[in-house]
Amino acid sequence: MERIEKVLKNQMKGSNHASYPDFDKMWNSIQQNEMLILDSEPAAQRTRKRKRTAIIAGLSVALMATPVYAAIQYDWSGILSYKSGIKSALEQGLGQTLNQSITKNGATLTLHTAFTDENRTFLLYSLDPGAEQEGKYVRFDNMGLIDHKGTLIEGNYSHLWNEELGVFQGFFETDWVMDGNQADMEFTVENLIFIGDGKQTIHFNSDDAKTQEIQIHKDGIESVKLQSFEQVDGKVMLQSAVTFTDPEQQASRWIRIQALNDKEEPIKEAETPVIGTPGGKNEFISQQVFESGQLRAKGTTFQITYERTSGITEGPWNINLALSKKQLENGSFKENLNIPLDQVAAGTKISQMIVTPTQVRLILTHKEKYSRVPYKNYQLDAGGKLLDGGIQYGTGKPGQTELRFEVSGLEVSELANKPLSLVASYRIDEHKGSSDPIRLTDISEKRQTISTSIGEFPITWAYYMKDNNLYVESSSTNPAFGGVNQTYYLKGNDPEYGKPVMVGFQGDGNNKQIDVYKNFDKSELEIYTWRYTTEKPNDELRVPLKEGK
Repeated sequence: MERIEKVLKNQMKGSNHASYPDFDKMWNSIQQNEMLILDSEPAAQRTRKRKRTAIIAGLSVALMATPVYAAIQYDWSGILSYKSGIKSALEQGLGQTLNQSITKNGATLTLHTAFTDENRTFLLYSLDPGAEQEGKYVRFDNMGLIDHKGTLIEGNYSHLWNEELGVFQGFFETDWVMDGNQADMEFTVENLIFIGDGKQTIHFNSDDAKTQEIQIHKDGIESVKLQSFEQVDGKVMLQSAVTFTDPEQQASRWIRIQALNDKEEPIKEAETPVIGTPGGKNEFISQQVFESGQLRAKGTTFQITYERTSGITEGPWNINLALSKKQLENGSFKENLNIPLDQVAAGTKISQMIVTPTQVRLILTHKEKYSRVPYKNYQLDAGGKLLDGGIQYGTGKPGQTELRFEVSGLEVSELANKPLSLVASYRIDEHKGSSDPIRLTDISEKRQTISTSIGEFPITWAYYMKDNNLYVESSSTNPAFGGVNQTYYLKGNDPEYGKPVMVGFQGDGNNKQIDVYKNFDKSELEIYTWRYTTEKPNDELRVPLKEGK
C-alpha cells in the first residue's frame, strides 16, 4: 500500500492545475462496495493483504474520471517501445477509454484503452495476477476478439511486469479493421497460465563434434540433441533440438541451452541467438554462437533452462466492448496511388496509401501470387521527418504486400500537408542458381574444401561426414555475396534438397550456409546451387508518394 500511496502523493505534488475530488466521500463509497469492484468472493475468504489491494484498486477505478487520475495513469512507454505510433497517439490524448475489468481467482484483467482505425485494432491491458502470484511470468493460451457472428479474430499480444505497481502491462494487436465506424465485440482470453523457471544440468562435451543426445523426461521435455560447428574468427555454433512428450507444448514453450563458466556465471553468446525455429516432428531448434575460448574453457558446464507451468486459471475471460473509430477518424485519409515500381518484380506497384494517427500503410500489388520486395530497410520521409517501418508478413492476401510505418513525432494533420516519399535501402536480390555442378570427391569424416565461383563471386565449399550424414558448407570472401539459399543433387531427374542447418538473416554480414544430407552412403556427389542472393548495402530507392500543400 505504501508503494501506491507514494506514487499517488508524488503525482499530486506535480499536478498544479488539477481540481481534486472529495476523497473522504469517495473513500466511504469504495469501502462499501470494495468486494463488488473486484471479486464475488465473500470478505471472510480473502486475506488481509488482498482486501487492502482491493481497496487500492477500487481507488484507482474511482479516480478514473478525475483530473488527478490522468496524472497517475500507467506509463506505457516500456511495452510500446516498438509501437511508437500508439505511444504518440496516447500522448496526444487520442484513443477510446475502456476501463473494463474482469476478475477470476484473485487475478484481475483490465482493458484500459482502444485504438481502432483503418489500419488496425489495438488494445492496452493490465493484469493484476494476485498477491500469491506476484512477480511470476504469465501467458494466455489464446487472446482475441469475437464479432457479432461469433467469428474469432486473432492477433498478437505482449506484456511486461511493472514492479512498482505490481501488474503486467500489455497490448493486443490485430490487423482486423471494422467495416463501419462502430462495432459491438467481445474480448476473450482463454486460460491464464502462470510460468515458473525450470532448469536441469546436462552433460555435453563441446569438443566432440558428433551429435550428442541427452534424455530429460521432465516437465514435458523428452530429450535434447546437441552438436557443435566450428565458425570463423574463433567461434563455435551450438545447435540444439529439443523434443517434447506433448506436441502441443512446442508452440508455447521457451527453451535454451545455457553455458556456465567455472564460477557458475552464464557465458554470453557472441552473436544474437536464434531460439525456437520449428524443426522435425515435435522439435524446437535453436542456434547459439559462442567464443570458442570461453565455451571450451576448463570448468565450463551446461544446463537446459526452460519455462514450466506453475499454475493455471482455467476458462475464458470475456469482456463486452463497443469499439469506435471516432477517436482516430480526424485526419485519417486514403489515397489511391497506382505508382509503378520498375525497380522490383514486373507488375509491382504501390496501389494505395492509408494514413491514420497511429500508422501509415502502403499496399503493394503484384501480378504474381507472392512477390519479394528486394530491400532490407524501409522508411517514410514526411517532409524531412523519417518514420521507420517494414514489410508486414502474414497478411494472407495473395498478390498483395504491405509496408507499415509507425507515426511518431508528427500529428496526423501534418501528414496530410507534408510531401511523402517511400525510402527503401540496402538492396538484396535473389538469383537462380548455376547449372554447373560442384563435384565432391573422397567424401569421409575428414573435412575437405574446394573452390568454385558463381558469376563474379568466389565460393569456398567444405564437406565432411558426421553421424552418417553429409554436411556441405558454403561461403564467400566477397561481402556482396549474400549466400547460397540451398543446394541439391539429382536423383534421376528429380532434385533431392539438402536441409539447411543454420538460420541465416539477410543483410547480417554472414554469407555462410550449411546443408545436411541425412543417411548419406556414397563417396562422391555432384551438387547444384538452387538459389543465391547478392547484396548492395548502399543502394537506395526513393519513390515520391504525395506532394505537400
